[in-house]
Amino acid sequence: MKKAKIVAGCVMTFALVLVAALSNSSVANAMVEEDLKEAHHCSFVIPTDFVPGEEKDLFLNRNYPMESSMIAYNVLYNGNDIVMTNREKEEHPEAIAEAVVDNTEKLTKDKYLEIMSQSYNKAYGEDVGLSVTSFENIEIDGFPGYKVVSEYQKSGEEKIHQTVVIVLSRYRTFTITYQRAEDDDCEALFEKSIATIHVK
Repeated sequence: MKKAKIVAGCVMTFALVLVAALSNSSVANAMVEEDLKEAHHCSFVIPTDFVPGEEKDLFLNRNYPMESSMIAYNVLYNGNDIVMTNREKEEHPEAIAEAVVDNTEKLTKDKYLEIMSQSYNKAYGEDVGLSVTSFENIEIDGFPGYKVVSEYQKSGEEKIHQTVVIVLSRYRTFTITYQRAEDDDCEALFEKSIATIHVK
């Protein structure tokens, strides 16, 4: 069995895929968002075994690639707190694409599995057998969210274990992804880091 080759950029991409795939610009969803509190930032402690990677908000095991575990952080801004004039909308159409209402409040285990399976299978060019072993509704500092534990395995490589923590607020969705190969001994470090997550 080969050591799993985790492509660092994929972790960041999958975090974006998850949240972006759940985005919807309907008024009904905007009303749901009004029930969420506004948060300005999310913080958590990165274990000393991890160092910044080349990509922003990506932390790799200091022995990477011998130890392929990593932590990725992502913030999706839904754009609802930004008011644009019609002229600004015409001049910056890319801003409109980002001005979506995050519909992550309606996330379910089955929906998560569907979205992420499609994403992983496409990225790896095969069915990697993604399975969700745990799907929890959580609350951190009064903000709702999810803790999702899953695993997958590419042909001929070690199994990959992943824990994703998603925290929802009115204008921002925070996603922290912890990922390790089967033989990477860092699960306890990940759980300690998860325990330090705070949103304000």
